[in-house]
Amino acid sequence: MTDILFLPGFMCDARLWDLARPGLERLGTLHFGDLTRDRSFGAMAERVLSEAPERFSLVGFSMGGFVAREIALKAPERVERLALLNTSARGDGEEQVKRKAGLAKAAETRGFRGLSRHSILSSLHPDRRGDEHLVGKIREMADRIGKEGFVNQIGVARSDGHADLPRISAPTIVVWCRQDELRSLDEAQELADGIPGARLEIVEDCGHMLPLEAPEEMVAILKDWLD
Repeated sequence: MTDILFLPGFMCDARLWDLARPGLERLGTLHFGDLTRDRSFGAMAERVLSEAPERFSLVGFSMGGFVAREIALKAPERVERLALLNTSARGDGEEQVKRKAGLAKAAETRGFRGLSRHSILSSLHPDRRGDEHLVGKIREMADRIGKEGFVNQIGVARSDGHADLPRISAPTIVVWCRQDELRSLDEAQELADGIPGARLEIVEDCGHMLPLEAPEEMVAILKDWLD
C-alpha cells in the first residue's frame, strides 16, 4: 500500500484526522508529521522529511500546506503526489506580523490560555458553530500542543510563495471549502493556477476545518487523487 503523510494546521495534531481515519486507512499506510517543535517552515519540513518514508503521497492542511510546499520543493523525488487543503501561498502583511509577534510575546510572558472561542468558531461552517463536541475537539488539540507549540507556530514568518509554485512537480490537487472564512477561493485558485497541472476541487457546505467537518467528502477526494 502507498504511504500517505499528513500535515496538520495551526495548533492541530494527528487527532485532526480522527473522524476520517477509517476511510483513510483503506487508502494506504498513514503517517503524521509533527509541526510543533520548530520556528520556520523550512525547519518543520526538514524534521518531517527526517522521519518520513522514502517515498510518500503528501497531504497538507492549512498551515500544513505551507510546510507541504516546502517539502515538495526540497525533496521532489520523494513526493509522489501532493494535496493542499484549505491553504494558501500568500505571505503575511505587516499588520499580521505585528499581531502575531504580540500574541507570541503575550503567551511567553503570561502563559498560553488556549485558543479563543471566537477563533475556533470562525474556522467552522456557521451551522456547525453550536456543535460543542466539534468545538471541544479543536480546543483539546490546541491544549495538548500548549504554549511552546503555540509560540513556535504563531511566530513563523509566512513569505509569499507564488514564485516557487511552478517548480512543484508532483501531481497536485488543491481543495477549498465554500464556507471557509479563513482562506478565500482566490487563494485556492492561485495555487491551482501556479502549480503545473494542478486541479481545484470545491467542497460545498463546509467551513475551514475540512477533516473534521466533512471527513467522508475529504476521503472521497483523496481516494480519487490517489487513483
